[in-house]
Amino acid sequence: MSDYSAGVEALRKAGYKLTSPRLTILQILDDSNGHLTSTELLTLVEQRDPSIGRASVFRTLDLMTKLGIIWSSVQGGSTIHYMSMPGGHHHHIVCTNCHKLIEFKECRLSTLIASLEQEYNVQIEGHLLELFGVCEDCRVDEVR
Repeated sequence: MSDYSAGVEALRKAGYKLTSPRLTILQILDDSNGHLTSTELLTLVEQRDPSIGRASVFRTLDLMTKLGIIWSSVQGGSTIHYMSMPGGHHHHIVCTNCHKLIEFKECRLSTLIASLEQEYNVQIEGHLLELFGVCEDCRVDEVR
């Protein structure tokens, strides 16, 4: 199931209408594979449908974040990125020097999640894993 389809299904399941701003934002996030800043998203929404206002975009982002359709992440010190959460999880490594983002798909957290669910008596519905380090390009530059 695509991120777009999963987002549509989540909106329906929660009882929300499939409005133009909601569908447009879902499609843009799906097309971009996520990791858009609000400025980038606003520009893409305006290009696709100029009738969608800035306030609608931010209300939609807020709703989708609350529903777990997308997640926000602070990267590069203060820049918020929005990303879709296919399967309820997302993983990346952030270079602490150049802020390069390296995504990885494989999730090896099932044992930890099961343990946390049992220990704290919760049902974990999703996660965002951010690891921080220095990328290969920056390490090579440091050696020079």
